[in-house]
Amino acid sequence: MNTIDKNHIWHPYSAMNSDLPVYEVESANGVRLKLKDGRELIDGMSSWWCMIHGYNQPEMNKALEQQVKKMSHVMFGGLTHEPAIELTKKLIEITPALLQKVFYSDSGSVAVEVAMKMAIQYWHAKKQPEKQRFISLRSAYHGDTFAAMSVSDPDTGMHSLFKDIIPHQIFIEQPASRFGESCNKNELNELEQILKNHSDEISALILEPIVQGAGGMWFYSADYLRKAKELCEKFNVLLIFDEIATGFGRTGKLFACEHAGVSPDIMCIGKALTGGYLTLAATLTTEKISNTIDNGNPGIFMHGPTFMANPLACTAALTSIKLLLESNWQEKINRIQRQLEQELKICNTFDAVKEVRVLGAIGVVEMKKPVNMKNITEDFVAAGVWVRPFGKLIYLMPPFIINANDLKILTTAIVEIIKKYSY
Repeated sequence: MNTIDKNHIWHPYSAMNSDLPVYEVESANGVRLKLKDGRELIDGMSSWWCMIHGYNQPEMNKALEQQVKKMSHVMFGGLTHEPAIELTKKLIEITPALLQKVFYSDSGSVAVEVAMKMAIQYWHAKKQPEKQRFISLRSAYHGDTFAAMSVSDPDTGMHSLFKDIIPHQIFIEQPASRFGESCNKNELNELEQILKNHSDEISALILEPIVQGAGGMWFYSADYLRKAKELCEKFNVLLIFDEIATGFGRTGKLFACEHAGVSPDIMCIGKALTGGYLTLAATLTTEKISNTIDNGNPGIFMHGPTFMANPLACTAALTSIKLLLESNWQEKINRIQRQLEQELKICNTFDAVKEVRVLGAIGVVEMKKPVNMKNITEDFVAAGVWVRPFGKLIYLMPPFIINANDLKILTTAIVEIIKKYSY
């Protein structure tokens, strides 16, 4: 490992004195990462789920090269530009119909912060400033900033250290019904009772639709979303969907909420929005919410990032969406899903495995005990693949362009390495 990196660079969710291996990447192309030592790894992570078209994509490269010659950045206060205008037009076209207003930010966590501020400011403008709390699911993950942490699982999540200093939200049990199953009405009794007793102080319910991501990779019933939407409307509470991990085809629909045919009041997108090229996120909402905020006090929405709607990032997003929509992406996702189901199912026979779950281009092997990150990472790299487990979860979210042979190498590595730890 490079000594500067080892001694001075703090990596995510790690200690400076960690013995976890860090591998230096020299270049990346297609689905492969080339390490400085010459080894190549097939990427099963899409670099935390965002590189859906793979690396060094020619059309993406060309679009960014052309844009950088025109303008790499310009402030968005009082100015606008074509990449932002065209991207907004496209997002309004492909997201649920009622979502007509778009606010850009730099990351998924900030998109969630914006959504929460939007909800609070909406109720303030409605002369109901006491509606400031949020309901969230246990095992949820919505980001690393303070408001986003407050709606992420308070006990088993990554932010329990901060639970005494972040706002105290209301948590309900995650849906028990699995994806593809009907949802028993009793499953929403807890939500209904909380809304019945506390709707006067609740601003919104926030959910990761269908797939709970970093909080546990749990796939739940689309029927739950429909019933939750009905309860929010009944008790006058907003509904926020966090589609940061699930958006842009990952679950087999363009957005996961489409599995339920439900439109939220506010929706957050990010990660794959730019095809992984640059950081960009967006929070979309309805005309009703934006008009209410505009007509309230102070008459403006109180947020504004320096790099809001960066032209390069908007160009990357617009190009990525074009590539996705013009490809046979649904066929690709279906193929990946079938192959993951077929090749990972053997893991269900291993003593160390709790269960295997697959949805779209997401394959999850849940272990009975947390994995040893150092040992298992080294084993994956030795097998020529990049797989980054966390906790009890070993999972794949490969680029959509991956071919059957490369996906077979990834699944074989998972099967063989889990078998090694299942003695």
